[in-house]
Amino acid sequence: MYLFKLIYTWVKLLNTGGRRLRLVRQADWYFDFISPYAYLQFHQLSRLPKDVEIRLKPTLFAGLLNFWGQLGPAEIPEKKRHTFQLCRWRAARLGLQFKAPPRHPFNPLATLRLAIATGATMKSVGIIFDYLWAEGQDAQDQDSLRILADRLGVQDLELATGDEAVKTVLRSNTEEACAAGVYGVPSFVIDGISFWGDDMMQMMLEWLDDPNILDDPESHRIANLPAAAVRPRPGVSVNSK
Repeated sequence: MYLFKLIYTWVKLLNTGGRRLRLVRQADWYFDFISPYAYLQFHQLSRLPKDVEIRLKPTLFAGLLNFWGQLGPAEIPEKKRHTFQLCRWRAARLGLQFKAPPRHPFNPLATLRLAIATGATMKSVGIIFDYLWAEGQDAQDQDSLRILADRLGVQDLELATGDEAVKTVLRSNTEEACAAGVYGVPSFVIDGISFWGDDMMQMMLEWLDDPNILDDPESHRIANLPAAAVRPRPGVSVNSK
C-alpha cells in the first residue's frame, strides 16, 4: 500500500494540469567580476527557464587566459575601447546603469574571494557586480574593498579573502572551467555544451527550448572543420619566403 501511494504521488507531481513537468537541469555559470559582459549577463539570468538551476562559479579569467595562451580583451588597446563602447551601449538597451571602475583591467582576486566567502549567492554576487559596474567603484583599493565587504556583511576583509578554503574553491572552479573547455567569461556549461558570452544568451535560450538546433549534420560539420593554415604564436619569427 505504501509503495502504491508513493507511485501515485510521484505521478501526480509529474502531471500538473495535464502537462508533464520537466526535470530540473543544471547550468554552471563561470564568471569573473573583471568582465563587463558578465555584469550584463548576470542581470539577464532571470530569463532562463524555471526548470534550469544556476550554479554560480566565480572563476579567475586570467587563469583561463594562461591555460589557453590568450590575451584578454582589455590587453589589446583597440579591443578594450571597442569592449567598453559596446558594453555601455548594451547596458543602455537593457536598462542597466553602466559606469566602469576607475582602472581596468584590475586584479579581481579580492572580489572573487569575497563572492565565495559569502556563498556565491545571487544576492552577494549581484552586490559585487553593481558596486563595480553600476557605481564604478575601485576593485583594488583597500578602502573601497572594505566598503564592499561591509555591504556584504563581511567584518574582516583580510580574513575572508585570505581563507585557504576560499582560495581552494576559486582554484577548483577555474580548473573545472578549463577542463570543461571554457576559454572566456561569462560562460554557461549545460549538459557538457558551453555558451560563451552575453551575446550568446538568446541562442542558449532557444537551445534550452529545442536542443536539436545544434544537432544537425551541418552544425556537426562546421564544429569540426579542419585548419587550412596555422598562424605562428606571437614571438615566433616567420620566414615569408
